[in-house]
Amino acid sequence: MKNLRCVVKKLVCVLLSGMIFFCIPSIFCGCIDNNKYDGELLRLHIRANSNSQTDQSVKLKVRDAVNEYVCANVHKSTFDEAYADIETRLNELTELADKVLRENGFDYGAAARLTNEYFPSRKYEDAVVPEGYYDALIIELGAAEGDNWWCVIYPPLCYGEGFKYKSFFAELFGST
Repeated sequence: MKNLRCVVKKLVCVLLSGMIFFCIPSIFCGCIDNNKYDGELLRLHIRANSNSQTDQSVKLKVRDAVNEYVCANVHKSTFDEAYADIETRLNELTELADKVLRENGFDYGAAARLTNEYFPSRKYEDAVVPEGYYDALIIELGAAEGDNWWCVIYPPLCYGEGFKYKSFFAELFGST
């Protein structure tokens, strides 16, 4: 009977050691790149007319107006809510971009649309969005042949509400 207890104790120790050896590192390995985003998101892509300094400058003014509008008006609680809300506001967004262009002396117009297209990997502060096909609000200024400005509407990475993934174990051991 004494030998059986000894064997059971050793077996329990071996099993616990195995769990610690195999399980704990896998938990922490999942936390190493814990700001990599791999879920649904709605991107924002503003395409400038050209790479001229004036076209690039007005692109940033359109960006500022669109960001302000989205912050104040678009509900971003879920992906579906953000997408549906943007979809109903495409005309308003086009009119807003057109207004900024006119106010700055540009005679070409803007066009806003929702689409699904390929994007390369992109880092937003601490978050990494891997390459792939994503739903996006595309705002094209004029010929849309210049450098672009990118961001994410949902989750709201452009709007001071960036997301961070947290790990219970990383927080428990103080390595967030």
